[in-house]
Amino acid sequence: MCGRYAASRRPEDLVGLFEVEKWEPEETLAPDWNVAPTKEVYAVLERPVKDAADRRPVRQLRTLKWGLVPSWAKSPEGAARMINARAETVHEKPSFRTPFVSRRCILPADGYYEWVTGQGERELEVEGKKKRPRKQPYFVTPSDGSVFAMAGLYEFWRDRTLPDDHPQAWWATCSVITTEAEAGPLGVAPAEGPRSLSDIHPRMPLMLTQDRWDAWLDPSRTDPDQLRSLLEPPPGGLMRAYAVTTAVSNVRNNGPELLEELAGPEEATLF
Repeated sequence: MCGRYAASRRPEDLVGLFEVEKWEPEETLAPDWNVAPTKEVYAVLERPVKDAADRRPVRQLRTLKWGLVPSWAKSPEGAARMINARAETVHEKPSFRTPFVSRRCILPADGYYEWVTGQGERELEVEGKKKRPRKQPYFVTPSDGSVFAMAGLYEFWRDRTLPDDHPQAWWATCSVITTEAEAGPLGVAPAEGPRSLSDIHPRMPLMLTQDRWDAWLDPSRTDPDQLRSLLEPPPGGLMRAYAVTTAVSNVRNNGPELLEELAGPEEATLF
């Protein structure tokens, strides 16, 4: 799954990297090293510009709220539960199948966080000696320092309790597509700890390599079977993972120090 990630790149850099044609500087977000569900995040997408005479799709950098609200939802209350969509079933789930064929996006990130309960901690939990085991967070990021381009979906939801001209009448929300975590060796593995992404968690965000960006964003591609071919996991060995401070577990903590690599897990019993 993906329940927390880091996104610290400047919008100007994202505009150049993704060949964005339209971006509103007033929508600039501060760097965020602890992105949590329901926060606003950057998304790259292609759609016609609102009220423009030219109705061709334009590549845009937009801000969306993380936690997809289906267009048919009666309220946005379930958004925090819609942060992830499974690649294996995204084409058939009622909440995701329409945006899958018509509203796809890329969510740029530095990488994502995942938490591991070590063997020693699990044994204590089984024995009932520790009801809430401490979990060690790891940060997963491309080994070469490139952007982690997460496959995503976006949707619009109309709040019928507000008038048309109200600034919050429309919600623009998104979800991260996840896939089965790589079982092969990491591109760069920590000195001690997990040797593969599947050792950390069975799921991971689906990273789109650059050769798939154009096809994924192209709104003229609407055939579900052809789109599903874009959901193949990237080649193995592109990622590294390392232990980071448990301070990231508190969403109120936010700063570049959360990405600092630890020499090893904070708990000696973790592996």
